[in-house]
Amino acid sequence: MTITTEGYKRCDLVRKVGRVDSSNADELHQALKAINDKGCYKIVFDMGDVDFMSSKGWWVLIETQKACKRYNRGELVLANVSDKIRDSLDLVGMSEYFRIFDDAVSAVGSF
Repeated sequence: MTITTEGYKRCDLVRKVGRVDSSNADELHQALKAINDKGCYKIVFDMGDVDFMSSKGWWVLIETQKACKRYNRGELVLANVSDKIRDSLDLVGMSEYFRIFDDAVSAVGSF
Protein backbone atom coordinates (compact mmCIF):
# COMPACT_ATOMS: atom_id res chain seq x y z
CA MET A 1 0.00 0.00 0.00
CA THR A 2 1.31 3.40 -0.95
CA ILE A 3 0.26 6.49 0.98
CA THR A 4 1.82 9.86 0.27
CA THR A 5 1.21 13.16 2.01
CA GLU A 6 2.03 16.66 0.85
CA GLY A 7 1.76 19.75 2.99
CA TYR A 8 0.44 22.95 1.45
CA LYS A 9 -0.04 26.37 2.97
CA ARG A 10 -3.70 25.85 3.88
CA CYS A 11 -4.16 22.07 3.86
CA ASP A 12 -2.55 18.67 3.54
CA LEU A 13 -3.06 16.37 0.55
CA VAL A 14 -3.13 12.60 1.08
CA ARG A 15 -2.94 10.16 -1.82
CA LYS A 16 -3.51 6.43 -1.67
CA VAL A 17 -2.85 3.80 -4.33
CA GLY A 18 -4.79 0.53 -4.41
CA ARG A 19 -7.39 -0.89 -2.09
CA VAL A 20 -8.42 0.35 1.33
CA ASP A 21 -9.63 -2.67 3.28
CA SER A 22 -9.37 -4.20 6.74
CA SER A 23 -5.79 -5.36 6.12
CA ASN A 24 -4.43 -1.84 5.52
CA ALA A 25 -6.98 0.69 6.80
CA ASP A 26 -4.95 1.15 9.98
CA GLU A 27 -2.04 2.49 7.92
CA LEU A 28 -4.35 5.09 6.39
CA HIS A 29 -5.67 5.92 9.84
CA GLN A 30 -2.14 6.46 11.15
CA ALA A 31 -1.24 8.72 8.22
CA LEU A 32 -4.36 10.87 8.75
CA LYS A 33 -3.90 10.91 12.52
CA ALA A 34 -0.28 12.08 12.10
CA ILE A 35 -1.58 15.09 10.18
CA ASN A 36 -4.07 15.89 12.95
CA ASP A 37 -1.40 15.36 15.61
CA LYS A 38 0.74 18.11 14.07
CA GLY A 39 -2.21 20.51 14.34
CA CYS A 40 -3.50 20.37 10.77
CA TYR A 41 -7.23 19.78 10.32
CA LYS A 42 -7.82 20.67 6.67
CA ILE A 43 -7.19 17.54 4.64
CA VAL A 44 -7.79 16.54 1.02
CA PHE A 45 -7.93 12.78 0.37
CA ASP A 46 -7.21 12.17 -3.32
CA MET A 47 -8.92 8.89 -4.21
CA GLY A 48 -7.96 8.88 -7.89
CA ASP A 49 -5.91 5.69 -7.52
CA VAL A 50 -8.16 3.97 -4.96
CA ASP A 51 -10.01 1.08 -6.59
CA PHE A 52 -11.86 -0.31 -3.55
CA MET A 53 -13.05 1.09 -0.21
CA SER A 54 -14.20 -1.27 2.54
CA SER A 55 -16.43 -0.30 5.44
CA LYS A 56 -13.34 -0.15 7.67
CA GLY A 57 -11.86 2.40 5.26
CA TRP A 58 -15.00 4.51 5.43
CA TRP A 59 -14.90 4.39 9.24
CA VAL A 60 -11.32 5.69 9.14
CA LEU A 61 -12.48 8.63 7.01
CA ILE A 62 -15.50 9.26 9.25
CA GLU A 63 -13.33 9.31 12.40
CA THR A 64 -10.91 11.69 10.70
CA GLN A 65 -13.80 13.91 9.58
CA LYS A 66 -15.07 14.10 13.17
CA ALA A 67 -11.60 15.04 14.45
CA CYS A 68 -11.19 17.69 11.76
CA LYS A 69 -14.62 19.26 12.27
CA ARG A 70 -14.38 19.31 16.07
CA TYR A 71 -14.35 22.94 17.27
CA ASN A 72 -14.78 24.10 13.63
CA ARG A 73 -11.06 23.55 12.96
CA GLY A 74 -11.41 22.20 9.42
CA GLU A 75 -12.67 19.22 7.45
CA LEU A 76 -11.69 16.23 5.34
CA VAL A 77 -12.71 16.56 1.68
CA LEU A 78 -12.52 13.91 -1.03
CA ALA A 79 -11.17 14.34 -4.56
CA ASN A 80 -11.15 12.17 -7.70
CA VAL A 81 -13.75 9.75 -6.36
CA SER A 82 -14.61 7.12 -8.96
CA ASP A 83 -18.24 6.50 -9.86
CA LYS A 84 -18.06 3.01 -8.33
CA ILE A 85 -16.82 4.31 -4.98
CA ARG A 86 -19.22 7.27 -5.08
CA ASP A 87 -22.11 4.82 -5.60
CA SER A 88 -21.05 2.84 -2.53
CA LEU A 89 -20.85 6.08 -0.55
CA ASP A 90 -24.38 6.98 -1.67
CA LEU A 91 -25.59 3.46 -0.88
CA VAL A 92 -24.56 3.71 2.77
CA GLY A 93 -25.93 7.24 3.03
CA MET A 94 -22.62 8.96 3.71
CA SER A 95 -22.33 11.16 0.60
CA GLU A 96 -23.65 14.17 2.53
CA TYR A 97 -20.93 13.75 5.16
CA PHE A 98 -18.08 14.70 2.80
CA ARG A 99 -17.59 17.45 0.25
CA ILE A 100 -16.47 15.79 -2.99
CA PHE A 101 -14.42 17.48 -5.71
CA ASP A 102 -13.66 16.34 -9.26
CA ASP A 103 -9.92 16.91 -8.89
CA ALA A 104 -7.31 17.55 -6.22
CA VAL A 105 -6.56 21.09 -7.45
CA SER A 106 -10.12 22.30 -6.81
CA ALA A 107 -10.23 20.44 -3.49
CA VAL A 108 -7.01 22.11 -2.29
CA GLY A 109 -8.30 25.44 -3.62
CA SER A 110 -11.48 25.10 -1.53
CA PHE A 111 -9.47 25.87 1.59
